[in-house]
Amino acid sequence: MGVLFEAKNEEQRVGMLENYIEKAGGCAIIDGGFATQLEIHGADINDPLWSALCLINSPHLISKVHLEYLEAGADIIVTSSYQATLPGFISRGLSLEQGEKLLEKSVKLARDARDVFWKTVEKIGDHSYNRALVAASIGSYGAYLADGSEYSGCYGDNVDLEKLKDFHRRRLQVLVEAGPDILAFETIPNKLEAQAIAELLEEENVQIPSWICFSSVDGVNAPSGESFDDCLKVLNKSKRIEGVGINCAPPQFVHSLVQKFKELTGKVIVVYPNSGETWDGIQKRWLPSKCFNDDKFKVLATRWRDSGAKLIGGCCRTTPSTVRGLSKVLKHSS
Repeated sequence: MGVLFEAKNEEQRVGMLENYIEKAGGCAIIDGGFATQLEIHGADINDPLWSALCLINSPHLISKVHLEYLEAGADIIVTSSYQATLPGFISRGLSLEQGEKLLEKSVKLARDARDVFWKTVEKIGDHSYNRALVAASIGSYGAYLADGSEYSGCYGDNVDLEKLKDFHRRRLQVLVEAGPDILAFETIPNKLEAQAIAELLEEENVQIPSWICFSSVDGVNAPSGESFDDCLKVLNKSKRIEGVGINCAPPQFVHSLVQKFKELTGKVIVVYPNSGETWDGIQKRWLPSKCFNDDKFKVLATRWRDSGAKLIGGCCRTTPSTVRGLSKVLKHSS
């Protein structure tokens, strides 16, 4: 089975994500931390490519993690392409063609895992699973830099709108051609990159639904210090972006941000925070801090849903156990 969302024109594309959410019961579950789970299975990803390194070294682990999240009840699985960029692959000595093949591979691994799992589930008959969507992850420019700037939004004076569009363009084209159901732009730290993505989707006439998630380090603004009011004004003009939200921010920030986003936009609200630990982008390690266990995460997630979030999952340091809990409380208690 192929792509679930195949739009021939704008009229067909608009609302496809919302229709899926409605069929899922009003709230769809995104998977959880990918790199976290790869490391649990023994992957060494202490590398500028991060989880994308497994596309080269350990693709079987990527498939394994996708299946674990599907079994846990994820309605949407996100590809391992967050930090997979063509400049990043080229810097490792790969050719442009090899880099493009790895991007395609990230989508194929997710689609294959989804299809294998669904065939198995269909044989069961009585089950509560939905046929999952595949979201192609597209990390921010700051994620490629691997210097923590996806959490500061400080790209420097030499980075302008056109440079950001040029950076994202070929990766976007390759991922779209690989056939995901959704495009997931993640940890966007400033209005400039959000605008670049919105314009790029228009220029490339992308017919796949997209969501854009910002990060936040203070629970109030984008990492750049710009207000979400300003950031969302740019995105509200785009008919190609169906969802907006927050990922990889501490869970205690999310409730107030969902309320704020609900006032600022009519788009689908997407949230998948981290576990509550703090990532040091310079030292490449998690800093000890108050951690939210799965039970606390479930309680908070019901508040996010009740405040208007329709796509909910986990980011760094969350696991299939987290997603299993979300699936139980969000899909069966509403």
